[in-house]
Amino acid sequence: MNEKLRRLWATKTRDDEWWSSFVTAPLAIVVNYLVVDVKELTPNKITLFSFIVAILSVIFIIADGSVNFIIAAILIHLSHVLDCMDGQMARYRKTSSLVGSFFDKLTDQIQVTLWFSAVGYVAYVQSQNVLPIFLAFIGVAFYNLRGYAKYVSLYTGMSNDNQYLNKLSKQVSSVENKQTAGLGFGFLANLRWFVREQRKIIFFDEGVFIFMLSFALILNQLTPMLWVFAISQLYYGLARGWQRGRKIAHNQPMAIKK
Repeated sequence: MNEKLRRLWATKTRDDEWWSSFVTAPLAIVVNYLVVDVKELTPNKITLFSFIVAILSVIFIIADGSVNFIIAAILIHLSHVLDCMDGQMARYRKTSSLVGSFFDKLTDQIQVTLWFSAVGYVAYVQSQNVLPIFLAFIGVAFYNLRGYAKYVSLYTGMSNDNQYLNKLSKQVSSVENKQTAGLGFGFLANLRWFVREQRKIIFFDEGVFIFMLSFALILNQLTPMLWVFAISQLYYGLARGWQRGRKIAHNQPMAIKK
């Protein structure tokens, strides 16, 4: 096996989100194979490019029209491929940084807010009904609540126990998935992995949003998609908050994942 490709594949996040796992992350590895040795191209620059492409996709969404929607769907996917590339490149080069990780997560949050806000606005313009804006607002608000509940639980846990992060780190390490598919594994092993990955679609995280947004834009079915977005984030926002509250009540660390 090509050593460079093997090292790049090892940078792929083991427990990646749906769609990212078997579409955008592998595509990012292919592109990284071509550019990862270009010194002028850094992970932070790729994060910036990803954010710029995401902003361009928002502009095409607001512009409305079938052709603009298709372009926006392509740009959303390109943005997410770049979003996968920056972390892979940093891990490959062993140059991961706290600053890079911070801005990567920050821009991800902004992108999701802008994407769904733009879709809500366009759906309102198309229907002259305020409901899509309300659905987009509910979805974005409770998606952000998922992240807020995570950081509040971390802050509360650390305030009560100065060993909280160490306990959490040990818990995450104990359940870390071993590689069971990918390069070097047979067809059946990869097929079993692919089938298992489909369960992640119910988590309605960013990996699902990439597919959901693009599919809705191509079909011009914005309001039905916003219903799915609002209901899923309402459920997960409340559920994650309740779960983390229970963990804090029992003085148990909870995994950092949203």
